[in-house]
Amino acid sequence: MAQRLVIRRLLSLTPRTLPPQRQQTLPVPLAPHSRAFGTSTGCRSTFNVQDGSDFQDRVVNNPKPVVVDFHAQWCGPCKILGPRLEKVVAKQEGKVLMAKVDIDDHTDLAIEYEVSAVPTVLAMKNGDVVDKFVGIKDEDQLEAFLKKLIGA
Repeated sequence: MAQRLVIRRLLSLTPRTLPPQRQQTLPVPLAPHSRAFGTSTGCRSTFNVQDGSDFQDRVVNNPKPVVVDFHAQWCGPCKILGPRLEKVVAKQEGKVLMAKVDIDDHTDLAIEYEVSAVPTVLAMKNGDVVDKFVGIKDEDQLEAFLKKLIGA
């Protein structure tokens, strides 16, 4: 609450309300950025699962193959595998998607898919688990795992 008040007060300041010595040192306002930020799922190959129905819609019912990364914030190996897996999935240019599931937030999904250790990665096709591994893999092993999933 206190932070909101401070931010509002700072935003309400104009060069006229500042002391005269500060008016001269203010930077020139920048032009608005021309970049657009989009959050559509069409262009992103990696997404965080929000809840059980989101998992059902975006993973189980997805016509594309999906790699599901069960991880935890406190897991050191997960922090190594996650970015490595995202990089390899991005190279596939949309042929496969990656869903990230935090086991602390979605314990029910971890139990349902029999995740007993993290990181656990499932390969799902047409709603079925077709392959799985537990632990860290190097990029070559991850690429082989994905190629097997997409049938390349």
